[in-house]
Amino acid sequence: MAPVGAHVSIAGGTWEAAARAREISATGAQIFTKQANRWQEREVDADEAARFSAAMAETTVRWTCAHDSYLINLASPDADLRARSIESFRAELRRCHALGLNALVSHPGNFMDDRASGIARNADGIVQALEAETGPTRLLMELTAGQGTVLGSTFEEMADLLSRIPAPLRARVGVCLDTAHIWAAGYDVVSDYDGVWQRFGDVLGFETLGCLHLNDSKAKLGSHLDRHELIGEGTIGGEAFRRIMTDGRLAHVPRIIETPKGDTPAEADGRMLRTLREYAAG
Repeated sequence: MAPVGAHVSIAGGTWEAAARAREISATGAQIFTKQANRWQEREVDADEAARFSAAMAETTVRWTCAHDSYLINLASPDADLRARSIESFRAELRRCHALGLNALVSHPGNFMDDRASGIARNADGIVQALEAETGPTRLLMELTAGQGTVLGSTFEEMADLLSRIPAPLRARVGVCLDTAHIWAAGYDVVSDYDGVWQRFGDVLGFETLGCLHLNDSKAKLGSHLDRHELIGEGTIGGEAFRRIMTDGRLAHVPRIIETPKGDTPAEADGRMLRTLREYAAG
């Protein structure tokens, strides 16, 4: 079975994520490598990397990723913001490489002016960062809900973005699919499950799929609102997740939950992971 886990806190140090992942019996884990809502960057030194690796080795976690800062906007038409975003994105990649993470999940940016220019700027920013920062971590661009001027809410637009990355770099880039996002973007995984995945395969290809974010939604189909809910308790409902957990085409893809944690994060996340494993067991 593919790794299944949750986004876990690094409060106290990145290595502390290991204990939190162990507490919920996770086999996968997602972290922030810094405070996600601040521009302040930091580097990961050899001591931190060793401590993180040793802590994770004592758990059942076998796949790890980070989510980048929410402030980054590689598609921005504002030259200063874009330059700052590229530098921050490079720092994200450096930290991920240093920690030996499998993937970095990143949202496409907001175009602000016109969509085509935004896609071009986004792709160029990715290329600049990948050329400057090499290492083991694969970049996974996350499909979005499509609110406002955000890019990447259709399979076709994401394919367009990826196609602009030169072939020598493209092997280092893939896709993260968030169920709540694609639902809000208009992909009906409830009534047209097979059709949605057929289209994904035709447009993006299953080989690009590096991670699944499994989240139910508080929002309606096609609402373009990014509102996560506990699995089986939202507008998507449990059956679509049951099908995902037993779909052979997705058997190799790590799955991470970003569902509401409430006042007891470990209890909430642990319950969600048990639910997904029950779905997988049939």
